Amino acid sequence: MRRYAIIIVILLLLVPASGVSAAGAVPQENIKLTFAGDILLDGFVGEQIDRYGVNFPFVKVAPVLKKADLAFANLETPVSVRGQAADKMFAFRSKPAALGGLSFAGIDGVSLANNHILDYGQTAMLDTLIHLDKYKIGHTGAGKNIDEAYKPYTKTVKGKRIAMLGVSRVLSGPSWYAGKNSPGAASAYTPEPMLSAIKKSAQDNDYTIVYIHWNQEFKDYPEKYARVLAKQMIDAGADIILGAHSHCLMGIEYYKHKPIYYSLGNFVFNRSTRGGDKTLHSMLVHFNISGSGITSSITPVKIIGGQPNFMGEAYNKETYKLMNQLSFNAEIAADGAVSEQL
Repeated sequence: MRRYAIIIVILLLLVPASGVSAAGAVPQENIKLTFAGDILLDGFVGEQIDRYGVNFPFVKVAPVLKKADLAFANLETPVSVRGQAADKMFAFRSKPAALGGLSFAGIDGVSLANNHILDYGQTAMLDTLIHLDKYKIGHTGAGKNIDEAYKPYTKTVKGKRIAMLGVSRVLSGPSWYAGKNSPGAASAYTPEPMLSAIKKSAQDNDYTIVYIHWNQEFKDYPEKYARVLAKQMIDAGADIILGAHSHCLMGIEYYKHKPIYYSLGNFVFNRSTRGGDKTLHSMLVHFNISGSGITSSITPVKIIGGQPNFMGEAYNKETYKLMNQLSFNAEIAADGAVSEQL
């Protein structure tokens, strides 16, 4: 009888526990990330918010954003009721209550590293940080000093630390750069301290994603410097590069099997009289992180009345065609799946 008991115990020890392989490795759960382009809550969009409520800009797209484990975008405006307008063509400032729309949409964090975050000076920029914290929206790319500006927003998802680092190579002058003791944005005009911030993030986190403001407005292709800089950032440890500022879609490139999305275009934004209809064409980018690596896909979006909308098959097909024309060594399939062309 005792011999049978021993045999049963040995057999139980040999049977792997549920969810654990015989080798003892726990399969990584899929992590779903979704990214959007530029969000503006002032001007025409601000008027729509005043008329229809803070959720209005996001009503059509919120169900998809909420499905992501982490959703992130670029906030192209300070959020405050204070400050003096900068002497520039477009100076934006949005009402704090408008951030309720981002919370409603399930947006976890935003980059503040752009050419509008200091439109109403340091006071309004610092107010923006306070209001985002109040609405529990993470942020990166600007802060009360250089250390805070280059600090990534991080979120632990299914046991993995995901880091978002916002930087900008489009700022209105050195006075906008965060300094040792001065508020400002995280500058990408020089390799340092940006590359060191990426290296540190790569050491501290499982995945590092850089969201960068760069290139020229309304242009279809990235500047030469952007293609070089993207590769430097990946060499420093970035896993994904996402771009903004052009207000229109740009193509995709892979380097060391890591994706570079040069521009996600606008997302919630006023219609541009300078850029024309192409500023209304947008997309969401989805990443799936698993034990086998990172895959991505795109969902086309069209901005109608300041509000992003999902469209039909014909519109999606045209967007995929455009992205295939603009991309370098990437291909977009008929279902929006993106793959590297080796």
